[in-house]
Amino acid sequence: MYCLNYMYKNIKIIAEVKTQSPFGYKSDNTWNELFKVANKIGDIISIHTDDRWGGSFDLIKKARSLTKKPILAKGIHERDEDIQKAIDAGADWVLVVGRIPRVHLEKCLIEPLTLQELKNIPESYKAVWNSRDLLNGKFKKESFEEARGLFKGWLCQASNIKTVDDIKKGAEAVLVGTYLLDFEKSVSYTQINSKYIG
Repeated sequence: MYCLNYMYKNIKIIAEVKTQSPFGYKSDNTWNELFKVANKIGDIISIHTDDRWGGSFDLIKKARSLTKKPILAKGIHERDEDIQKAIDAGADWVLVVGRIPRVHLEKCLIEPLTLQELKNIPESYKAVWNSRDLLNGKFKKESFEEARGLFKGWLCQASNIKTVDDIKKGAEAVLVGTYLLDFEKSVSYTQINSKYIG
C-alpha cells in the first residue's frame, strides 16, 4: 500500500491507533479505521499493547502485517520482558514509562513522569514528554517548554495535540492519539496550502 510521508517541517509524526483509554476516552472509530489514518499520515505508527487503551501485543503483529512503516509499541512496559515481547511481535520502537530499561535502549523511547526523572535520562537516549501522566490521567503542571529546556537530546511532544498549531518549538516528533482525525485534517490542509504558497 502506498502511503504519503507527512513529516511536518522536519518533525516526525507518530500517529497513534487508540480506541479507548482508562481516563474516559472512547473513539467513535474502529481500530481498523484509525489504523488507516495513522498509516496515511504517520512517519511512525503507534500501536497500544495495554488492554486499558484497547491494545494488545497481537495488534502489533496485525499492524506489522499491514504496513512497512516503523511501529512504536505504546504502553507502560514495566518489565524488560515486555520490551522484548513487543520487538518480537514486530515493533521497531518501544515506549517505556517511568524508568530506564536495561535492554534495547537503542530501540526505546523513555517517558519520564517528572522533570527530575527527565534530568536523569542520558541525552543520547530518546525521550517523550507527555503532558498527561499515564499513571493517573491528570495533566502535568510542568510544560513541554520546561522539559525542552532541561533535556538537550531527542524529545517528542505527546498528548493534547489537536492540530499542527499545537506543536511546540523544539519538538523532534509529536505523538498524536485522541485527536488523530483532527490532526490529519490540519496536516492535509497545511500541505495543500503550502503548494500554492510555495
